[in-house]
Amino acid sequence: MEHFIARQPIFDTKGRVFAYELLFRSGLHNYFDSDDFDQASARVIANSNLLFTLDEMTGNTRAFLNCTEKVLLKGLMTTLPRQQAVVEILENVEPTPEVVQACKRLKEQGYTLALDDFVYHRNFEPLLDLADIVKVDFLLSDNKQQDEMARKLLPRGIKMLAEKVETHEVFEQAKAMGYQLFQGYFFAKPIIISRKDIPTNKIQLLRILKDIHAEDVDFKKLALAIQSEVSLTYKLLKLINSAAFALRQRVTSVLHALTLLGLREIRSWVSLLAISSMANDKPAELVVISLVRARMCEQLALLSQMGDRKSDLFLVGLFSLLDVIMSRPLNEILKEISIEDDVIAALTRADGPLFNILQLTIAMEKGEWDKVSQLATKMQIDEQQLPATYREAVAWAQEIYFIK
Repeated sequence: MEHFIARQPIFDTKGRVFAYELLFRSGLHNYFDSDDFDQASARVIANSNLLFTLDEMTGNTRAFLNCTEKVLLKGLMTTLPRQQAVVEILENVEPTPEVVQACKRLKEQGYTLALDDFVYHRNFEPLLDLADIVKVDFLLSDNKQQDEMARKLLPRGIKMLAEKVETHEVFEQAKAMGYQLFQGYFFAKPIIISRKDIPTNKIQLLRILKDIHAEDVDFKKLALAIQSEVSLTYKLLKLINSAAFALRQRVTSVLHALTLLGLREIRSWVSLLAISSMANDKPAELVVISLVRARMCEQLALLSQMGDRKSDLFLVGLFSLLDVIMSRPLNEILKEISIEDDVIAALTRADGPLFNILQLTIAMEKGEWDKVSQLATKMQIDEQQLPATYREAVAWAQEIYFIK
């Protein structure tokens, strides 16, 4: 039986991914909606070893995994590599002598300990003495509580993690309080700026996007436009000469690359590289998520009998965060690019089958399992194929990101 897993990034103050929290489900049921928390945690651990590697899901960063009292006392967390696994002790675990002793053993073995949804009580002092990270839920606490927690725990050398940070404003507030780690979807919310403040290279890259999606593409003119952006030229040649393409001959010119790939492939790959270049001043995770969505949408095209639209669906996923990357309204950006009407509808009007594929992809990304089930049924997709498809999309995105 396939198992469903989602991941949520955790950022440092500079917007770099510090870790991912792995949110694990079985079938379409959220284990954490049931009473059997121990089975949930045990299966997370087992599947981390047996069905996929931590590297596949975290890209060589750390992995936060929820830990119940029984899992802790049975020592199951020691099946995971200490350099990557962060033991996240759930808020309902009481600091009994046995629990404290189990945490001491983990610390002695080199594991990182985090306390989830922490609310201070003197009973938890023994665990605070061992904790490396404390997570504070920013939706369930007010500014005063958040600030007091930071003032109390930061001097003890504990890293403070702000959880459920949904806006840039809250991110800045948490950072000002001294929080060093941040979890939530604030990074995927656009901050709109004046067009005159957009860097020149982004305008040029947008022009290349416009040229690549024109009805009549002149490869010679397009090659000249790409060559005007040195970094884009370098990335295109590096990508096409990588193992991802496995070509027999080395490609040394942009025009040769364009001719070899063909128009549909060129639109996908040049769009991908242009967007990654546009995002140089943004969190790298925006590019990774855009790549995951692009690949996932493309693969879902094949699972939903829409194989003839896979290139368009690739672009739907790839462009889904373009407003965040460009700091401009998506409607405004898409007016400057000639793409199919239903691609625009999927991105801006929440309409049509392409939109449903994008929503299914985002639901998988966020672990919204009921929505996954509804959309899979609507699109006549075998939901048991989704977990493997998503893991493959994550692995592909990480590989392509590091190639480019």
